[in-house]
Amino acid sequence: MTNPTMRNAQAMLISSPKDSHPPSALDSARLEPLDDGHKEEVLRFLGTRPVYTFIMSSWIRDNGLASSLNRGTFYGCRNAQGQLDGVALIGHTTLFETESNTALAAFARLTKTCPSAHVVLGRAERVDRFLGYYMHGPVKPRMVCYELLFQKNLSANVETVTSLRPATSEELELVVPIHALTAFEESGLNPLERDPAGFRERCARRIQQGRVWLAIENGKLKFKADVVSETPEVVYLEGVYVDPVHRGNGYGSRCMTQLTNHLLERTKSVCLLVNQSNWAAQVCYRKAGFEFHEYYDTIYLHQQIVN
Repeated sequence: MTNPTMRNAQAMLISSPKDSHPPSALDSARLEPLDDGHKEEVLRFLGTRPVYTFIMSSWIRDNGLASSLNRGTFYGCRNAQGQLDGVALIGHTTLFETESNTALAAFARLTKTCPSAHVVLGRAERVDRFLGYYMHGPVKPRMVCYELLFQKNLSANVETVTSLRPATSEELELVVPIHALTAFEESGLNPLERDPAGFRERCARRIQQGRVWLAIENGKLKFKADVVSETPEVVYLEGVYVDPVHRGNGYGSRCMTQLTNHLLERTKSVCLLVNQSNWAAQVCYRKAGFEFHEYYDTIYLHQQIVN
């Protein structure tokens, strides 16, 4: 297992992979935008490693392959036999799944030409290599978050938090500022300043889908968590918030345990990402039954307009 300190030092010196493909190799990659006619094939490809592809798989199930709700475009890369060698969502959130360096280099090149590309998320080793192809030299992204993927597979006994439930549409105004706060704490950018209408619309849609869970006591929001993606194999949580008054007293872990117990009734595992320097959150999640599974990187790019 990589030592976190060593991992930080290595990540600061990311450079082009020694085996980078020349332009001719990239040009030979068979790239194509994907639409709903490819849905079965793509889900089958992503289904071979569900713990690493849960976000893409869920968004495809929710929105289809060609939808503005994905905030980007799905691409496939095929090998010489015409089989899928990689799948990526290139856009606001860039995600990819491939074991092929040729496909990874092609996806990095597409991301570089995408003016809306904001964040790249994935397994640490894959993201490091992606960035080497993306920049072909020393990398200076706007911000790097070194994270741990935590996973929970089994339910556990817990003292019930009676106020924990799905949010309602009438509670949108309560949810929006808290969700914006968690986004700001993670990315350093306030979505209510950058895209207030779009952000509120996305929050409202997630509430309508029944994917925002909260606990309100005496009119104050004490706990919140969002189901960002859901498949029969994996549910992915994000935007977890615990009121500062209740941090460190077990309230957050009780809410998380109760929520994940409920989710595990319809999925095989529940995952979330936690910053490797956020020891308090890690303790909370471990108390709720989560265990470390994989190192992840979240890379925030400098968005730029392509001429």
